[in-house]
Amino acid sequence: MATAPGKGAVDKRNEFERLALPHLNPLYNTAVRLLRSTEDAHDLVQETFLRAYRTFANFEAGTNAKAWLFTILYSVFVNRYRKERREPGSVSLEGLEEGFLYSLGAGEKGRDLEVLRDADLNWNSPEVDEALRRLQEEFRAAVLLVDVEGLSYEEAAGVLSCPVGTLRSRLFRARQQLFVELHSFARKMGYLKNSSL
Repeated sequence: MATAPGKGAVDKRNEFERLALPHLNPLYNTAVRLLRSTEDAHDLVQETFLRAYRTFANFEAGTNAKAWLFTILYSVFVNRYRKERREPGSVSLEGLEEGFLYSLGAGEKGRDLEVLRDADLNWNSPEVDEALRRLQEEFRAAVLLVDVEGLSYEEAAGVLSCPVGTLRSRLFRARQQLFVELHSFARKMGYLKNSSL
């Protein structure tokens, strides 16, 4: 005959659910974008919540539960899925810089980038999602954590286990590539004035 969980176990479960469950959708959305598979994303999120619950005693009350969960999610992703995945074709840094400068040269230099940076971009649109999928994994993860999920640079760097300077560099390059890939889409949606591009 199974015994009922003690009051401490019930309190732990309730506290975990209160802190973790509000972040279920953002974790799942990020998992889908990292893995490109809803089935694998479900498995990744399930494993994330299982590990988070098992190590909940290590969570410091008052810290950012979302960042803590994303750290676990990314750790599971790296350890379990990265080895099985193939990366999309890499873009050379020189080609990225050239495309970015070409795009800026067609309009008012810098103005278009600022408009896009400040725009309320629909991260769930198929065009944006496709552009995100084409980013290299470390660039995509940086954009997802900072621009989509709203983690601070410090929190995102902690999730990705890299220095803040490295995170900023990845974000800069990812945003440049997204700018190049989404320039036509941004004009079509009215974020940018029509230009010769």
